[in-house]
Amino acid sequence: MRPGPDDIARWTDTYFVRTRKVVERFGDTNATWAVFMRRPACFAPRLMREWLDAVASARGITIQVETRFSEGDWVGAGEPLMHLTGPMSKVVDLETIYLQKLGPPCVAAYEAYRMCAALPKVKFMAFDARHCAGLDMAEMMAYAASVGSAAARREVGAIGFVGNATDATAHYFGNQKGLGTMPHALVGYAGATLRAAEMFRETFPEGEFTVLVDYYGKEITDSLAVANRFAAEAASGTLALRLDTHGGRYVEGLDMTSSYAVLERHVPRATRQYRTEEELRWLVGTGVTAAAIFRLREALDEAGFPKVRIVASSGFGAAKCKVMASVDAPIDAIGTGSFLPQDWPETYATSDIVAYDGRASVKVGREFLMKGRGGARP
Repeated sequence: MRPGPDDIARWTDTYFVRTRKVVERFGDTNATWAVFMRRPACFAPRLMREWLDAVASARGITIQVETRFSEGDWVGAGEPLMHLTGPMSKVVDLETIYLQKLGPPCVAAYEAYRMCAALPKVKFMAFDARHCAGLDMAEMMAYAASVGSAAARREVGAIGFVGNATDATAHYFGNQKGLGTMPHALVGYAGATLRAAEMFRETFPEGEFTVLVDYYGKEITDSLAVANRFAAEAASGTLALRLDTHGGRYVEGLDMTSSYAVLERHVPRATRQYRTEEELRWLVGTGVTAAAIFRLREALDEAGFPKVRIVASSGFGAAKCKVMASVDAPIDAIGTGSFLPQDWPETYATSDIVAYDGRASVKVGREFLMKGRGGARP
């Protein structure tokens, strides 16, 4: 329970703390709050509910929670997510913290859903932990990825997120341990991509493993070297190669012209339809592009390694996933932290009182909170 009962006041907006004292002095009332967001979201209330339940138990009160949606449901902007009813003197000072635990997961779950739905045949791994602002955020993002993923699994049959980076939050994906093989630091330490793969396999001889191949800028050469060295794993499908080339350069052997040529061989229509500048960059530009992924797949297949899997990472948010889906890029798995909300003001959840002892009352302009409205997933 973070924060605990004794720390709530310290982490709560002062005007809520003062309001509690006023209500305690002039008489309590049973109030009802409507909780909503100003943008479409995917309902992810579990962390908020768990904290509210713990606080209610500690304070010896009952907080009635009427959720208007199930976990994973799409919710439109302005629609009440839930109504909370309880003694105003014991609930009014909880708003700051319960909103913190609700808004970010709802937005991140929405982005996770969009990614998984765009590429339903691709496995996703949530590698967002190191991009988070603290442990609370890391837990919220892992939980959110699992919620959005489950929604995509139900609705479009997506594989979705199969795990995440840390042991602490692996349980949200039904795992005991986090996923991951090697960072760039290990490749640099080893002095060669192949040597890093050998060192890793000697240390962890069992199971699948993924080798990072962009450190020395020889993605194709090093991929083939690793596949040849670990021919048994390559043949069994337990070897994967992770492409994480940054946006400052092309994958080995490619430039703008040759990238166009790669796509022309595999998806001629890809560059013949209108694209924004950003979408075109994801197809034939620098970094991990559709052309780069097709080129690596070509090289592996030509060398006799059709079962070696390709893991793509670097900038894979919902928009980039949609572009990759439009050309059917041969991606087996994606490692991403980019489903995290990029515009943090959009993560704000809001709560307004709509009734006092059953008497309907809400500030002018928020009358829409007095009732829920239906909606459909985008």
